Amino acid sequence: MRDMRGWLRVAIGIAAVAMLVSAEAQEHVSFPSLDGEASAPIVLTAFWFAAASSPAPAVALFHGCGGIYDRGRELSKRMRDYAALFHHAGYHVLVVDSLTPRYETELCTQRVGKRRVTQANRRLDALGAVAYLADRSDVDAKKIGIVGWSNGGSTVLAATNLRHPDVAAALAKPAFAIAFYPGCEADLKRGYEPVAQLLMLVGQADDWTPAAPCRALARASADPKPEIDVFPGAYHDFDGDAPLRVRKDVPNGVNPGQGVHVGGNAAARRASRARLLKFLAER
Repeated sequence: MRDMRGWLRVAIGIAAVAMLVSAEAQEHVSFPSLDGEASAPIVLTAFWFAAASSPAPAVALFHGCGGIYDRGRELSKRMRDYAALFHHAGYHVLVVDSLTPRYETELCTQRVGKRRVTQANRRLDALGAVAYLADRSDVDAKKIGIVGWSNGGSTVLAATNLRHPDVAAALAKPAFAIAFYPGCEADLKRGYEPVAQLLMLVGQADDWTPAAPCRALARASADPKPEIDVFPGAYHDFDGDAPLRVRKDVPNGVNPGQGVHVGGNAAARRASRARLLKFLAER
């Protein structure tokens, strides 16, 4: 009960900040990805939410296959909500757009292997974001985190895996990482050697990016071994508030051609946010 009361107090505070985030014009910034030729890198666009005081820790947020915008081309509710959550915790927040600079709007309906924006591209975006944050005078360069959802969660895994030469060579590295329902198969196969402590938050019933490979990755990882919380009965996008539905337009997943389940789970949403806040406090 005490934990629940604490969570409710935090939730009320976050809701107030979310209203502020929605009401205020976000600052648009741009910075180079590490993707592309050195003389002509991909220039990424992002939303910047400054912390109340500086220098402060910072976190970069990485969208899933649907991008950072809603149907009205406004910053999505998920990104606004999490920007508010981290802002409430005292962080600068950078919401990174990997798609628009590459003339894409979504990847969800594209088959893996046929996508023009790949995990290699997005890994280099994440490394570029960390370098950009570390170079800002208002950011505490020793307290930079990266957080991603689904395809962005896979980006977080790749960008923290020292088995990738560009990750090992990066001068600026994240201090912590959080991945919501990532696809874990690629880094499980490669071998995962983390550059920072990782928290994975996954749904037990997820049939798009299943939990089992992420459990296996956590077991097989080098130290520091990732922390993983698996939420019973939760599907993909469990931390949202949309009703559960089947997306037949998604060609990937556990059962190709049959679609995937996506939708919110109130219990998993509350538990995952409480777990995220605990992880931040421990950092």
